Amino acid sequence: MAKWVLPDTIEEINTMGLVTEQLYHRGNALDDYQKKCLKLAIFPKDKALVYLGLKLAGEAGEVAEKIGKNIRDGGQLDDLGLAKELGDVMWYIAVLAEHLGYDLSEIADMNIKKLNDRKERNVLGGSGDNR
Repeated sequence: MAKWVLPDTIEEINTMGLVTEQLYHRGNALDDYQKKCLKLAIFPKDKALVYLGLKLAGEAGEVAEKIGKNIRDGGQLDDLGLAKELGDVMWYIAVLAEHLGYDLSEIADMNIKKLNDRKERNVLGGSGDNR
């Protein structure tokens, strides 16, 4: 079974081609993306949390459906179609984060800190939110 390894430094991250230093350090690209998403956000604001949460789950389900159909039917995975669905997931994450009062860069930073903490405590594997 493959083990996931998180990079320790920005240099490792850049070597792996995962993110740019600008994105990693400042979050400008993520926050700029979030601002663009908000300009396109049309939904009932009085039901924002429920609406955005349900739509996010629906879009994530569409990603899962594309992968599941590929497993069932075989053949070439529709990478472009899957990427477009991932974009829809990102849009809902961006707008939901704003609704909760967070910039995407803050969400990304919190996540990396959480994962690095788990790595340091050797609990990346396993289950539970607060391990």
